[in-house]
Amino acid sequence: MAAAEELPAGAGRDAIDELGSIRQSIDNIDAALIHLLAERFKFTQQVGRLKAAHGLPPADPTRELLQIQRLRGLAEEARLDPGFAEKFLNFIIAEVIHHHEQIAGTPGSNGSPRAAGSAATETNPAS
Repeated sequence: MAAAEELPAGAGRDAIDELGSIRQSIDNIDAALIHLLAERFKFTQQVGRLKAAHGLPPADPTRELLQIQRLRGLAEEARLDPGFAEKFLNFIIAEVIHHHEQIAGTPGSNGSPRAAGSAATETNPAS
């Protein structure tokens, strides 16, 4: 954990302890997110190799749009800002497509609308 921060004079020990406890929970969730992303990217690498082996394009704009719609709905159900969820997914998808392009040896040729600033995802954003 980082060095103790300066707290206002009115902050009592209970508040400091609660803050530490909440931050520990956040740290645990961050660690879980990293592990989940690593696991997800293991599968997306498999998809990239499969696509390359069969001459499939690195990106699949239709799948991307469907995934964005699906995850926006999940975000709404979870009371998470759907716009944030979409930005997060687009970031992941862009990285997945980049990996797929590298695997296929075709950098920058993803054919995805995202290249023109769209909010699309790759063939299997979960992949």
